[in-house]
Amino acid sequence: MNDLQTLRAVLLPTEPAQEVVDRSRHRLQNRMLGAPRRRRRPLVLGTGLAAAAAAAIVVATLPGAPAEAPRPQAVAPVVTGQDVLLAAATVAAKAPSETGTYWHVVTTSRDLTYESWTTADGHQWFRGAKSGGRVVPLGQSNPFRLGVVDVTLDQLRALPTDPTALRDWIAEALKHSDARTSAGPLTASDREQALLESLVSLVSALPAPPGVRAAAFRAIAAYPGVRDLGAVPGGRGLVLPGEERLVVAPATGRVNGTSTFVTADGAVYHLDDPRGAAISAEWTDSLPR
Repeated sequence: MNDLQTLRAVLLPTEPAQEVVDRSRHRLQNRMLGAPRRRRRPLVLGTGLAAAAAAAIVVATLPGAPAEAPRPQAVAPVVTGQDVLLAAATVAAKAPSETGTYWHVVTTSRDLTYESWTTADGHQWFRGAKSGGRVVPLGQSNPFRLGVVDVTLDQLRALPTDPTALRDWIAEALKHSDARTSAGPLTASDREQALLESLVSLVSALPAPPGVRAAAFRAIAAYPGVRDLGAVPGGRGLVLPGEERLVVAPATGRVNGTSTFVTADGAVYHLDDPRGAAISAEWTDSLPR
């Protein structure tokens, strides 16, 4: 054996014994002849489903993963009596000034219908239970009735458009009024109630200009305890101090109902009916009939 043959014998492994070769061949043949083994097919998901499933697994396994926040529920806005009056004031302030031949007022309650027409110089006609349902002219000119205070149309148009100044003007007029109650001259409490009634007259039954009506709405809104009763026929129902009631349509700036009103002959009515009286007032050129 030369050196190369010696080196090869050292590096190469010894040939396996024939017995080992036969046993391995026999095991391989048995495996090839046996029943085929089943292979499991992997579960296949669509691309979107796979991504969603993977995301869900990741979120579920993350420590301290936050729960899905609940969706906020719609909450109805709270409307107060002041909101209704101030909204009506905003609309009233922007209304165009109107004129006509007759200032026409119709007041209707469950057991009363009263209607009057008044010219700019104070001539009046009325229709009601006292007239037997007929239109009757009054024998003398009568001023407009700002509560228990008599005013001319020019005075109405010159009233302050600031709420505080308007209250002060009416309060001063009441101090000098000769109005009386069955118990005698007006007391401080009577004058305070008459002031509120005057403001109600300005927004409901008198031909006050837009700025004055807006100021009256704002002055009423400043009273404490004004309550909103919600939607009623004609607008929003309001309760004022002394349990006086108004129905105000804030979208139009109109008063469509009231529990207190003044007739053409100066009588102040207070209705106990919670619904009050429906009222409409506007200028017209149509003759009373």
